[in-house]
Amino acid sequence: MLRPTRQRLCKQIRRVYARSYAESAPAVDGFSVLNPANGQVLRSFNPISTTDINAAIEHAQQTFDSGIWSKAPAITRSKVLTRLARILEERVPEIARLESLQTGRTIREMNAQLGRLPDWLDYYAALLRTRQDFIAPTQGKLMNYVQRVPLGVVAQITPFNHPLLIAIKKIAPALAAGNSIIVKPSEQAPLTVLQFATMALEAGLPPGVVSVIPGFGHTVGKAIVSNPLIRKVDITAGTQTGRALGSIVGSNLAAYTAELGGKAPIIIFDDADIDSAVNGAAFASFLASGQTCVSGTRLIVASQIYDAFLSKFLTKARSIRGRMGSPLNPSSTMGSIISMRQLQRIEGMVGRTQGRIIEGGERMTGISDLDGFDFGGGSFFPPTVITDISVEDELWREEVFGPVVVVKRFTDEAEGVALANASKYGLGAGIWTTDLSRGHRVAANIEAGLCWVNTHHRNDPSSPWGGMKESGIGRENGLEAFEAYTQSKSTIVNLASSEETRIADDWFAEGNEVRRYG
Repeated sequence: MLRPTRQRLCKQIRRVYARSYAESAPAVDGFSVLNPANGQVLRSFNPISTTDINAAIEHAQQTFDSGIWSKAPAITRSKVLTRLARILEERVPEIARLESLQTGRTIREMNAQLGRLPDWLDYYAALLRTRQDFIAPTQGKLMNYVQRVPLGVVAQITPFNHPLLIAIKKIAPALAAGNSIIVKPSEQAPLTVLQFATMALEAGLPPGVVSVIPGFGHTVGKAIVSNPLIRKVDITAGTQTGRALGSIVGSNLAAYTAELGGKAPIIIFDDADIDSAVNGAAFASFLASGQTCVSGTRLIVASQIYDAFLSKFLTKARSIRGRMGSPLNPSSTMGSIISMRQLQRIEGMVGRTQGRIIEGGERMTGISDLDGFDFGGGSFFPPTVITDISVEDELWREEVFGPVVVVKRFTDEAEGVALANASKYGLGAGIWTTDLSRGHRVAANIEAGLCWVNTHHRNDPSSPWGGMKESGIGRENGLEAFEAYTQSKSTIVNLASSEETRIADDWFAEGNEVRRYG
């Protein structure tokens, strides 16, 4: 239970930041957060100025320099992360509802996903209690100890599809390492990240360690990463955005992690358990309405089972469509697309394909059979399946970010692997086979940072997450993410006596005795 003085302090801090971010001028941009399921405004944000953005970064730097968090003992940081995990755990139901409202994703998905998030905070809290620095081997009477120290002020730019999940995946290791953090959530779904920042204060995180600045990427995001005080940028975004921001980060000689686009292949071999493969492929393809970077958008199916698989997959897709309703209905199977603009983009890509649309393909209107929900008021697109697709087709090559999958046959293992790798992206991939030797062999040959065998989209705080090729740079999760938010500091101490040092280390002494250099 917080002391009343602490509660008042938290409220004062929130009021100060609300005023500074909502009322400052000159304006960069203002915006409203909409519920994509019905178009209703959830919250409006007034314009923010570049002056206030830079002031927030300067405040974060001052907080870092003060040492209140950056130099706090590891056990202190661990305890705060643990308290934060417990606070979040208690509030999952209310946060899940808010997440569903701002993303249009089903409440069932949000409850399941957000229920996992305390694991990330607990993992890094435990890491702080168990990790060790080391002493490097050296020659002579020297001791060289190597520590991991925080970078300073770091910036994190997070997307709309998993607003709080992806934010916490970045925030947890950055906090554990002792950095100060500027988070720029998507302007389409910033509300739960803002809520999380207030929870962090309640858990005992000092003010100024985490600052959340909502806004558009091309203005607010660019202003944040352009500030020379930012020592690392960590983004989840499209590849084009990753390139644009990466050039700015590079010019500031800052560190960079980027989880970018994906076009995940799902290879289904002839010995796969078809029912399990259908269920897994549907989960990979239609979870979050296909709005994930590891969405299984390319189904590559062995010729021997192609017809049987496709028949069952279409039955599953139609079942999902028939049970769609209000995203807040726990029985609803799939939610909306994030915005009308994204819905129109999906429609355009599907309309241009040379493939054969055998299921879905048009925006949803009318009334839900499940609960009478009116799809016409929101941005809904049904599970869509397209066959007879060329590897040159836009739907094969480009990320759709919607519930649209293409299906293609293959004849042997080599062709299946070649089709899977026929993409500029390399984030996730799925393999379905009962021959685990083949599963290991194929996974080794797939050009992707994540390979799942007989499952999909499984993740854990200890499991590295990131892509190859145009899917990004660096990794989230695990010790690798913690170290990416730190830098090594090497301290070399002379252990020799003063008498030995006077003799051995006088480089410019008279005579020609051999002295150690380096």
